[in-house]
This record gives sequence, structure tokens and C-alpha cells, in this order.
Amino acid sequence: MRAIVNTNYGAPDVLELREIDKPLPDSGDVLVRVKAASVNALDWHFMRGLPYVLRAAGGGMLKPKATVRGVDVAGLVEAVGAEATGFQVGEEVFGGLAGAFAEYACGSQEKLVRKPVGLTFAQAAAVPIAGCTALQALRDQGQLQSGQRVLINGAAGGVGTFAVQIAKAFAAEVTGVCNTGNIELVRSLGADHVIDYTADDFTKGLRYDLIIDCVGNHRLGDLRRALTATGTLVMVGGDTGNWLGPLIRPLQGLVLSRFIKQRLRFFIANINTADLVALSELVDDGKLTPVIDRTYPLNETPEAIRYLETRHARGKTVITM
Repeated sequence: MRAIVNTNYGAPDVLELREIDKPLPDSGDVLVRVKAASVNALDWHFMRGLPYVLRAAGGGMLKPKATVRGVDVAGLVEAVGAEATGFQVGEEVFGGLAGAFAEYACGSQEKLVRKPVGLTFAQAAAVPIAGCTALQALRDQGQLQSGQRVLINGAAGGVGTFAVQIAKAFAAEVTGVCNTGNIELVRSLGADHVIDYTADDFTKGLRYDLIIDCVGNHRLGDLRRALTATGTLVMVGGDTGNWLGPLIRPLQGLVLSRFIKQRLRFFIANINTADLVALSELVDDGKLTPVIDRTYPLNETPEAIRYLETRHARGKTVITM
């Protein structure tokens, strides 16, 4: 099968399109014929081996241990293991499988659910990581309640476009922060208010019960100033430094949280069946629609990741087969 292979750390040019063996499902696995996959910050972090803490945590010190990138996937069930009784060959599914930038991807059935009928494969592939991140940030980390005031910093990005819609589904008062060119997009997603960061500084205005920071371009002190006295900050994006990268601010927040009433949270999203189903139900109810900026064929995956690295993508960037 054709796959995008990453045998050395570096810029997108290190990614190569190669012929490799098709994976075989273990007893609890599902083999999926990939129709679409989407690109996430996770992919370029592991492609570059940055921050270095990822290498020490099991990514491989000198070279990547896992050589096929990609996690978000949508496609058709090709084969199932003996214990993967939840799916049948030919069913349309989406979820999170390692090695998604390939013609076939294989992994646990616990990371897959049936694709909503109303979504294309490209739209479904856009959902898993960004959708689960937004849902878990709002519901679990932020404990968002109906009527609360929530601000999404980076509202036009991959996680942000999901967060705006999910927060509205939770009946929150939603403010989105984006640049001038994305104001109408964020409004169309249901935001009650939109702040153009090129003209206004949201940290000097109203106070919010919950801030979801998808960007990481503000100091903790400035973000805390925009929170209520007992408000919550959830950090899902951050600095791209070489050593600790996006972990710097969460570590600062962990220490600071011991001394203040505000809650400062950081987490890594978990793709799981229950939350994929919850996202599917929001889609079916007409409350959630994935936003796709650009699509690329498999052989142009390096260009797709290069575009993601500009940090100006509107919604999701998708690879189609």
C-alpha cells in the first residue's frame, strides 16, 4: 500500500510517499481502507521531534519509532479481528488510528464509530482529535454550564471551530477571538460575540467564566485578568519551543493553581467511543458541522503539514485518497 513515511526528524520535506506492507488486524483490531485523514499539530510535533520531551517520552530519541504519521481517519472497514465484533466489513467509520496517512490504517475498535450519514468522509476525518479536544475542554476540564460566559481564543482554527459550536450546543454565551478575515466564519458558527484580535485585546475587557485558549500567545497573568474570580482557563495550544514546548505554561499553571481560586487546566485529549458518539449525535442534531479549509491528495501531505505550520488554517486541513 502507499503511505507517507517519516524515518527522520525534520521539516515536511522528510516525509516520503512509499510502498509498504498493509497492516494486519490483531484480535481486537479493525483494518480500515482510508478515504480521508486530517492533519493535526500532533503530526508535525512528532514529524519534527519537537519539543524534545516527546522523544524522551517514547517517540524515539534519534529517529521516530512510529514511521507513518496521521491519527484522524475516515473510511471503510476492510477486515476485522476475531474479537472486533462491533463492526462489519464494508461499514463506513471514523475515529483515531495511528498511521492514518496511508491507504490502510489499523487499530483498536475502541477508537472507531460509525460515520454519520450526513458527513462526507473528508468531514468525518476532520472530527476526532479536534472534536474530542473541544468537547473534553468544555465539558470535562471547563465544566461548562448553561448560561455561562465562555471565550474561545483561536475560534477559527481546528479546535476553535468545534469549540464555538459545542459551547453553543451547551447553551453558553460564546465569544470567539480571531483575525479580521475570519470574523464572518466565527459568527456563522454561532458565536454571540466576535473579537478581532488585530484591533482589540480581549484580556482588557469583560471577564469570562471559562476561557479555552487554543493559541498560547498570552501570558498567564493576562489570561487570568480576563477570568472571573473563580473562572477556569483550559490551555489546549501553546508555545512551540524546542525543549518543553506547549508544556511550559501548563507547568506554570500547575504551580500557580495551588495559591489561587481560579482553575488553570491543561490536558491531552483522549479519543474514545463515547465521545465520538457524542460528537456524532451533535452532527445528527444539526448542532455541529466540521469546517474544512483545504484538502490535499496523499502525495501532497508534506504541503498540507507545511500549511498547518503557518498557524493560519481556517478549521481543518484534510488528506483525501
